[in-house]
Amino acid sequence: MTQALPPQGVSHAAPELEETLAAVESRLASLGEALRVRDIEAIDHHSTELHRALARAVDHFTHAARKGAVPLLLRRRLASAGGQVAAQRESLARATAALDRAIEVLMPRETPALYSSLGGRDRALRGGAIQA
Repeated sequence: MTQALPPQGVSHAAPELEETLAAVESRLASLGEALRVRDIEAIDHHSTELHRALARAVDHFTHAARKGAVPLLLRRRLASAGGQVAAQRESLARATAALDRAIEVLMPRETPALYSSLGGRDRALRGGAIQA
């Protein structure tokens, strides 16, 4: 039985790093697809799995970096994955802001009247006139 050679630029000393990074990349792709199709349950599941994969990757890469054994290709891939996470986070933040604006237009909040013990209702009953 023959063993598969690691990708070019990846040393034999880094199979754990390769595995954890591949898991992160896989989770990123899955989350990206779930976001694309707007599958709420899948988004929740894949974001949780991505969080776990990232935690494992950070742990493995930190440990390997202390030993000075992180190949350049893997560092670049990890940086790329970090950029993808940041892009997805930004995309979600923009979508959330757009949704919040749409909800505000469709269902504006009632603002209570200032200086009234009954709030907006009291102000509406009096028509906003000053009473002495």
